[in-house]
Amino acid sequence: MLNTKAQALRELTDAELFDRIDTAKQESFNLRFQHVTGQLDNTARLKEVRRDVARLLTELREREIAAAEALEENP
Repeated sequence: MLNTKAQALRELTDAELFDRIDTAKQESFNLRFQHVTGQLDNTARLKEVRRDVARLLTELREREIAAAEALEENP
């Protein structure tokens, strides 16, 4: 069974993926800033956001590889 988060990411367009990456990176920055200043209550959210960014980047890279392979097959 596929992970529901990964499955949902596969349904997004490239533009939506880039938007989500930007949003997640901004959230990560804000969480790190709150953590350093002692204002962050839920430190587990740092790990969740970091993994979300990794998931998004992985999906984007899989699409890049698939596109490159398609170009190699059809010169």
